[in-house]
Amino acid sequence: MTRLVELAKVLRSKNSGPFLITLDVLFDDRRNYERVRDSGVICQDTICRIYNLNPSALKCIVFFDAAMGVKITYDRSTPSGTCFDRDVYGAQQHAPLMELQIP
Repeated sequence: MTRLVELAKVLRSKNSGPFLITLDVLFDDRRNYERVRDSGVICQDTICRIYNLNPSALKCIVFFDAAMGVKITYDRSTPSGTCFDRDVYGAQQHAPLMELQIP
């Protein structure tokens, strides 16, 4: 088992408008990308569990083979810039992905 942060070149998050967060996982090695993709670890159940999401809040998980990347988009619990928002840019939301164990 290897942590996702050890396999990916880039793990980042950002706003996708004021109501959504997008997580990007990018690779610079095709074997690492395919290992993660084929493991099945990045799936609805895992993302909902580590982000404490209702499945309806998860908008998409897309694997882009040509770019060796994964894009995950989900509803923000608090719209960006509103009262009680603790991450106005959505730039700190990728941390739970870092520790995912990939077989």
